[in-house]
Amino acid sequence: MSAVTGLVGADGSLSEYVPILWTALGETVYMVALSAVLTFVVGLLIGIALYVTAPDGLRPTRWVNLPVGLLVNVSRSLPFLILLIVLIPVTRAIVGTSLGATAAIVPLTAGTAPFFGRLVETALREIDRGRIEAAQAMGATHVDVVMRVLLPEALPALLAGVTLTLVMFVDYSAMAGAIGAGGLGTVAIKYGYQRFNTELMLATVVVLIAIVQAIQLGGEAVVRRVARRR
Repeated sequence: MSAVTGLVGADGSLSEYVPILWTALGETVYMVALSAVLTFVVGLLIGIALYVTAPDGLRPTRWVNLPVGLLVNVSRSLPFLILLIVLIPVTRAIVGTSLGATAAIVPLTAGTAPFFGRLVETALREIDRGRIEAAQAMGATHVDVVMRVLLPEALPALLAGVTLTLVMFVDYSAMAGAIGAGGLGTVAIKYGYQRFNTELMLATVVVLIAIVQAIQLGGEAVVRRVARRR
């Protein structure tokens, strides 16, 4: 059960807002941080696999590219709220419960890793083929091409994808609050909207907007700095 539940009193007085929002913010950061680590690792592997095994890739492999691409497309086609519900048995099997911030990490990762994988694939496809061919002409292996040519050259685009995905995490974590994941989404929906506590709901919205703006501005600054150094 979310820690937020125990902090919200029946009266919803103004003095309770700060500890409620602080606890909810901690749960949201926890969900987003752990899910992001898993998503960026899994999504990077998915994107590299899609690029390398594509018909025009480094090592075309139809029996790998087609099922991975289909899985990514199916995952991205499902609305996140439906995915939350569909993955409840999987979440219980992995975490032992379908409620709370830790349980939300499973659907958050499943819902965003395919998306980030496509971003990685797109970023890699933008690399000039001449650089790849030059590396291969010098005897570079497929691993060398990926690690020393593709990923370094695609770094600005990959960082932009990371920023976009982090913003999506905040959005999805708020949606997950609708089914008891905790965090700011639970506060806004369960203790703000459903209890007609407009002040608390608006305060939660302000915090969410601040988080998204901080991520967006910080991400854009990092991308600009990396691009200038190239």
